[in-house]
Amino acid sequence: MKVPYLDLPAQFKDNRNIWAAIRKILNNGQFVLGPAVERFEREFAGFCRVKHAVAVANGTDAIFLALKTLGVGEGDEVVTVPNTFLSTVGAIVQAGAVPRLVDVGDDYNIDPGQIEDAVTAKTRAIIPVHLTGNPARMEEINKIARKHKLSVVEDAAQAVDAAIDGKKVGSFGDLAAFSLHPLKNLNTCGDGGVITTDSRELARKLFLWRNHGLKNRDEAAFFAINSRLDSIKAAVAALQIPGISEVTGKRNRLARIYDEGLAGLAPKVVIPPRRDNVRQAFHTYVVQVEERTRLIQYLEEKGIGTKVHYPIPVHLMAAARKYGYRRGDFPVAEAQAGKILSLPVHQHLAEEQVGYVVSCLKDFFS
Repeated sequence: MKVPYLDLPAQFKDNRNIWAAIRKILNNGQFVLGPAVERFEREFAGFCRVKHAVAVANGTDAIFLALKTLGVGEGDEVVTVPNTFLSTVGAIVQAGAVPRLVDVGDDYNIDPGQIEDAVTAKTRAIIPVHLTGNPARMEEINKIARKHKLSVVEDAAQAVDAAIDGKKVGSFGDLAAFSLHPLKNLNTCGDGGVITTDSRELARKLFLWRNHGLKNRDEAAFFAINSRLDSIKAAVAALQIPGISEVTGKRNRLARIYDEGLAGLAPKVVIPPRRDNVRQAFHTYVVQVEERTRLIQYLEEKGIGTKVHYPIPVHLMAAARKYGYRRGDFPVAEAQAGKILSLPVHQHLAEEQVGYVVSCLKDFFS
């Protein structure tokens, strides 16, 4: 049986609504920003239950622009984690700030108990990453942020439709950054991003920051960057919003099959932890396994695709060398990086395919 890790073509296959939306934009010539982008922003804000959404060119820009809008720049520090995709830390650096890294817990998210040790007089913000689509402990994080008068930017790139006690990810921080990359649960036909906030003033600044700082066609309030979202991408993304809760539900059903099937393989296979009050999005279903290299090869021979998200923590990359971090500084993240494996969990899989993956894992470890 073939179990592909992803099936990107299936996302848009035979979707007449998408082709109609694209033809409409090709015919009206409004290719950048315009009504299609405004519609997406309005509907995405409503979905996340926030007042404002600002569409941008990609998820990395979403983090970068969130920081710049908050006034983060040279000499500032921003707290985040070492086990995220490198763009989280890269956006901090590009904003002119210094990343202050904190180890994670068994849920792969920032350990709130270690945040205050990383806070200094230069710290301006915390970026919790909702890794794998599992929300970080936002109540504890926000409490620390209020105590130290810090801003909070959620890196929600992997977590659209995730929630804590029914409150959607993207509505906890001062700002939240989402990615619309084709790999994400809610995506578009290329790169894209969006920032959410309840602050009218922050939204106003974001609209300027994404469009050269232009306050009208001819005059800039300040110099900024070009991070506009194309209208076609916005239209495609907007069409995904009504079905995203169904996508999340399917991924959660598949995750439960994994949970139940793999529970008996501990400690050789460690399944993702759960919190009763949390709705996960399962952008990835990550287990920790022994003999990972040999297992990946075995599963490949059985027709099963897997990935590792992410094998090298950011602090051990050459790009981070100047910040002085060393192996051993973040023991939990480093230990996880040597064992984590992402199993197929996308919405185009049949339950039988996930059952096949479970049986192959059982065969391998028996």
